[in-house]
Amino acid sequence: MTTPDDSQLVFDKDGVRLTVEDAVATVTLTNPAKRNAQSPALWRALTEAGRSLPGSVRIVVLRGEGTSFSAGLDRQAFTPEGFDGEPSFLDMARGSDADLDAVIAEYQEAFTWWRRSDLVSIAAVQGHAIGAGFQLALACDLRVVAEDVQFAMRETSLGLVPDLTGTNPLVSLVGYARALEICATGRFVHAEEAERIGLANIAVPADELDAAVRDLSAALLAAPRDAVVETKALLQGAAGRSYEEQRVAERAAQARRLRDLAGLGD
Repeated sequence: MTTPDDSQLVFDKDGVRLTVEDAVATVTLTNPAKRNAQSPALWRALTEAGRSLPGSVRIVVLRGEGTSFSAGLDRQAFTPEGFDGEPSFLDMARGSDADLDAVIAEYQEAFTWWRRSDLVSIAAVQGHAIGAGFQLALACDLRVVAEDVQFAMRETSLGLVPDLTGTNPLVSLVGYARALEICATGRFVHAEEAERIGLANIAVPADELDAAVRDLSAALLAAPRDAVVETKALLQGAAGRSYEEQRVAERAAQARRLRDLAGLGD
């Protein structure tokens, strides 16, 4: 394992590595031999990554080692033996509704913190982003994809539903009808379509992916942090507000910014 000379290694375990360089944190999935397949241990490590970020971090980049971002849930979860030290999904299914709900809620925590208003998260996606891998990319604010990207939501074809927080952002990005078609068919969405329908912000050749993410990070860091935080909060809440409610929210946010710029903030 190597990290850039000027990056600080925060932790490296259970298929997840977190490094921090100034205002940019990088979360890397580190099991390329299994195409970064996901497990409960990996989800706990992702949750820990969110809790371990220094307050100086403004940008979080999520990437996967190897040729695939993440091929989704490790199928070992559906075997009777499951993962070492973990209940199998088959055993979980025999539990009460309350117990099953609590377990899934814990898994979802790995996918929720990426949209914190004090951060901007960028998924750098290459190769396969299937099922849980697709939902992990959707958990981020922005997606920069390589031209070989293959998004697919395969849960429905397995008799399941997407339950790792991916349905809300997918509908927000592409609309209900397109989201239903993508999920119900389980088909691949490639780079050109992903960029055209709003799944991807930028699509670039695979060898330009890292550079494109660096450029986007630099552009985001060029704006004052508080202005970005307030803008992100405004945009996140817009869908749930009426036009008039959004006008009120804009005025309140701008008043805070003007007072801060004038040195009159709290």
